[in-house]
Amino acid sequence: MTRLPTYSLHALGVVCGLAAASWLAAAEAPTKLVTAGFSPFVISLGMVAGVFVARWTVPLALKGTGYVLADLREKPHLVIWAVVAGMLWAVANTLTVFAIRNVGLSIAFPLWNINSLVGLIWGWLLFKELRGAGWGRVVFGAVAIVAGACLLAYATSQRSNAAPGGAALGIAAALTAGLLWGTMYIPYRKAYISGMNPLSFVTVFTFGELGTVWTLAVLFDGGVHGVLAELARARPAMFWLFLGGFCWVVGDLFQNYAAKYIGIARGIPLSNTNQLWGLAWGVLVFGELAGQGAMAHVQVFAGSLIMILGAGAICTAKASESEQGSWKGAMERECARYGMDTGRVQSSLLGEDPLSRDMPVRHWWEAAIAVAAVAIFVWLAIGATHQSVAVTLPWMAVLLVLTFVCLMVCGVLLWKRTRFS
Repeated sequence: MTRLPTYSLHALGVVCGLAAASWLAAAEAPTKLVTAGFSPFVISLGMVAGVFVARWTVPLALKGTGYVLADLREKPHLVIWAVVAGMLWAVANTLTVFAIRNVGLSIAFPLWNINSLVGLIWGWLLFKELRGAGWGRVVFGAVAIVAGACLLAYATSQRSNAAPGGAALGIAAALTAGLLWGTMYIPYRKAYISGMNPLSFVTVFTFGELGTVWTLAVLFDGGVHGVLAELARARPAMFWLFLGGFCWVVGDLFQNYAAKYIGIARGIPLSNTNQLWGLAWGVLVFGELAGQGAMAHVQVFAGSLIMILGAGAICTAKASESEQGSWKGAMERECARYGMDTGRVQSSLLGEDPLSRDMPVRHWWEAAIAVAAVAIFVWLAIGATHQSVAVTLPWMAVLLVLTFVCLMVCGVLLWKRTRFS
């Protein structure tokens, strides 16, 4: 058997959580197109369509369709959980549209960022996370990340744009979105204590999100004909939306690996440091802090420092032996409930890949799917036009390079330690 590298799964999970933050922030950049007059529903639908394409292409490139299908056949009870997770994400994402319209991004963002705390509570309650020494640092870190996000959001706000009489609705929408996103991590953790590969989980996840986003767009954006008309009008910008969807898939995959190896109580707060990256995109690339005084800059520095301290606390809070015992007990209950092989599941949780030992060979249609996905991006790129969103190209280049460095470092570590298990 090939000897695996000796760095811990905790370290790997921490790196995955931090890498997820960089790619999830990059995925948000195309949402600036809403300022160009496109419908928020069409922007969301365009990004989710890109997500759908990427969620099929990335797993087959890394593992193959045979691997994904075998994983799903071995754990069929998790298919419905993945679809439900996708539906929860879609509803939450739509609620953020109403929150932004009614109270503005500066107020809405920290409100839905409570998903870190919701995920922490669910991890403790359902999956026995944070049982033992070190839980205080995780709680402190999660609270600090949310507090830092609130301060950053306040510092970067220029004015309140609450809709008359709609502030209460916007606040309720933002809080509900945070609750749904935090609850969405229950299927994540349930899948991974059952030994499912994140690549398999996200492939099914996308059916729930695409179907739900399409349904919501039809219901709230003028019916089928209205949505198709808006999509046609947004054709010149669709490449950027698809690209944002692809970035979101990469970030979400890293977030899933973090949830698998360090739990949702640790992994989700770390991935929520995406607001630090989002701040860099907003301030350096889109000039969102231009014209604000010294106090705003002090608040940005303080908020960033608080988030970094919170992330540092979580990074050092390795699960104790008693907590690892609680995780093992949760895994054994899942195996008993669904008749799974405890040894195989335990092996998967240790970063091994028992499913690949008797894996079928690759199929010719996998290359065809990859070529089709690339062709879609090329076709959209040919028809893409410059959008009326001002950017600072040198800073954009710097952030893109750093984002790809995160991809390469985390990707190599995942491959060496787990073979993307």
